[in-house]
Amino acid sequence: MVLNETHDASLQSWVASANTSSSDFPIQNLPFAVFRRTGSNEAWRGGVAIGDQVLDMAAVHQLGTAKVLGTEVQAQVEAAAQSQLNTLMAMTPAQWSALRLALSRALRAGAKEETTLKACLVPQSEVEYTVPAQVGDYTDFYTSVHHATNVGKLFRPTNPLMENYKWVPIGYHGRASSIRVSGVDFKRPNGQLKTPDADPVLKPCSRLDYELELGIYAGTANGWGDAIAIEDAENHIFGLCLLNDWSARDVQAWEYQPLGPFLSKNFATSISPWIVTLEALAPYRTAFTRPAEDPQPLPYLSSAANSERGALDVQLTVAIQTEKMRAAGEAAAQITRTSYRHAYWTMAQLIAHHTVNGCDLQPGDLLGTGTLSGPTEAEAGALLEITEGGKKPLTLPNGEARTFLLDGDAVVFTGWCEKPGAARIGFGECRATVLPARQA
Repeated sequence: MVLNETHDASLQSWVASANTSSSDFPIQNLPFAVFRRTGSNEAWRGGVAIGDQVLDMAAVHQLGTAKVLGTEVQAQVEAAAQSQLNTLMAMTPAQWSALRLALSRALRAGAKEETTLKACLVPQSEVEYTVPAQVGDYTDFYTSVHHATNVGKLFRPTNPLMENYKWVPIGYHGRASSIRVSGVDFKRPNGQLKTPDADPVLKPCSRLDYELELGIYAGTANGWGDAIAIEDAENHIFGLCLLNDWSARDVQAWEYQPLGPFLSKNFATSISPWIVTLEALAPYRTAFTRPAEDPQPLPYLSSAANSERGALDVQLTVAIQTEKMRAAGEAAAQITRTSYRHAYWTMAQLIAHHTVNGCDLQPGDLLGTGTLSGPTEAEAGALLEITEGGKKPLTLPNGEARTFLLDGDAVVFTGWCEKPGAARIGFGECRATVLPARQA
């Protein structure tokens, strides 16, 4: 992805709310979601965020794409208007880029399309969202060496990392059917729990945790049996979202050997509604480096472009709002801030490794980055790290303490990119509240 006119930091939109410094959705962003008016029976359809509005792509399509945005993006607009974005994701980077350019030009201050497109805007305050694509498969990786080290120290203080960690991107297959969009709350999971001196029992998880991640949506498919070369990997990524890989730590401790997570992970995964395209993120690319003493990536996981700009500086925060805070009208309290640039493996490396054995990624497949912890205590991406496995409670600003999440706790992720000379763009938020467990 290269910089072009859509990234110009001086661009302004005729949608005034897009021009404020606090907006996640200036004209330089233009992310996609699937929405409808709250509480309505309207059809779900694709939309593009601009300021505090959603540009209804179904309405744009009904106006006649050729008349509004041009014949060269007619197929893309039709795909973006659908109830799921898989058809759009299946297109090529050139087609995605052409649609982005057409939208950017039509939404700029002074554009002749303003009068026509105003009728296609819906306030974000009046809409609800759903998962924006049919997610056929969901893979969760483990890309933060800081998270892996912090967690490993809890169980193997003298040898926290497994031998393979610095050689191979570690991942497992999650459950696609339990992915839910931000704002959808979930019940505390039940599972088998085992204490040292007793037989296992089925009961509600008592060590419920979040994991701060980004989600990577696959775009153009590869054929079954065909590997995606690292040089081509980013051409198969449509965009990114925020992702919370909820984790039942006590269930996981009993079940994970020898095959890894199962019921401890498959009960819920939360995602933000907006997909920020890879092209929108181009200004915030940065170099990918490894410590000289670490093993360097094998050739299939290495390229000049990946080294020069394979990493991505997305700022990420975690906040918790307890039931007591909510009742007092207090906002969620931030407890973590970190960046995706600390990841040990890049997006391109994940795609290249996922397919090196001939696995066929499909448009809309979702890859989780794994918990994105940074090098300091303030950058830890899970309570398991912050509380050292529950030994060191976290004290919130109102005096409440947490080792793990209680019923009524809401967890809120935010993400954004900013740098001198570029517009600040954001991901919105990923939020969900823990509800009491069902009767086991």
